[in-house]
Amino acid sequence: MSPALLLNLHDYEHAARQVLPSQAFGYYSSGADDEVTLRRNRDDFDRLMLRPRMLRGVESIDLTTTLFGQTFAWPVFIAPTAMQKLAHPDGELAMARAAEATQTTMILSTASTYPMADIRAACQGPMWFQLYCNKDPGVTQALVRRAEELGFAALVVTVDLPVLGNREIDQRLGFRLPSELELVNLRAVHDQRQLPVVSDTELIVAQFKPDLSYRDLAWLCGLSKLPVIVKGILRGDDALQCLDHGAQGVFVSNHGGRQLDGASSTIGALPEVVDAIAGRCPVLLDGGIRRGTDVLKALALGASAVALGRPPLWGLAVDGAAGATRVLTILREELTRAMHLCGAGRVSELKRDAVAVIDPVLALRQ
Repeated sequence: MSPALLLNLHDYEHAARQVLPSQAFGYYSSGADDEVTLRRNRDDFDRLMLRPRMLRGVESIDLTTTLFGQTFAWPVFIAPTAMQKLAHPDGELAMARAAEATQTTMILSTASTYPMADIRAACQGPMWFQLYCNKDPGVTQALVRRAEELGFAALVVTVDLPVLGNREIDQRLGFRLPSELELVNLRAVHDQRQLPVVSDTELIVAQFKPDLSYRDLAWLCGLSKLPVIVKGILRGDDALQCLDHGAQGVFVSNHGGRQLDGASSTIGALPEVVDAIAGRCPVLLDGGIRRGTDVLKALALGASAVALGRPPLWGLAVDGAAGATRVLTILREELTRAMHLCGAGRVSELKRDAVAVIDPVLALRQ
């Protein structure tokens, strides 16, 4: 498909399906088990109706957002996604360039296929680092120290992966990390500690701490002065516990529907978490966002910012850094237009009454 005909994020997904090997597309696109939660993430956005205000005198749109004392150009981040060389040879380097081109903050995955230092050097704007608590605390500490040294501005610790979700498409397609790709950051810290040589697949599995607890979170928060945002929260009481143990932000996420199938959608869980937090810290969200109106709905329901996972990968697969840049540009244009049509000139003007639930099932989950 001609790039001129790729008008929205759905178009880029269709185009990526045509250019990616089936194993790579299946790995990126699939969810756990029957993919109920994967579909729910998307469907529940459609069950929210916008309630625009008229005659508000809006002349221009200001998308700037402040989190942790820092101002961001717009309230959309690039969510952490693993092994981006599967999408394009330039992988995370190209994604970092797209982030800089669009003033978007990239959250780098621990499981990246380029070294952290190279990726950080490819983007002059702020960047956050995502990590898992490893079975070996020394590995976790080494990753945190490296992120600090390289100037990452925050740590996003993923807590919804004590074990790997059941991703049947990967099994059917026989997904394996191609031999020419390497999880360089994990291998570097493992090799420095003189651990046995293992495959990259084993490295992924080896990093998970199956008995992760709030004690581990408190320890992690004490390792660094960087703000720690806990990713994988779907309940208000869990969000409060995270703050009580040192976290400075929470990230409403179900791992893109790739972990526990049947779990809540993220937009369905958001109001409970926002109400529990009651303004004590930023609340971020990912999962299911495909339009600027989806971003607006999340912001209206109390999200401080949102993150985009799969769509930038589709852009990366189609046209490298230029494709990822175009995906982010499309979303920003859509969000700007949606805010103007809803009568909101600034993000702070978006309130919960800007949306209404049109599906009783979603209302029950809220």
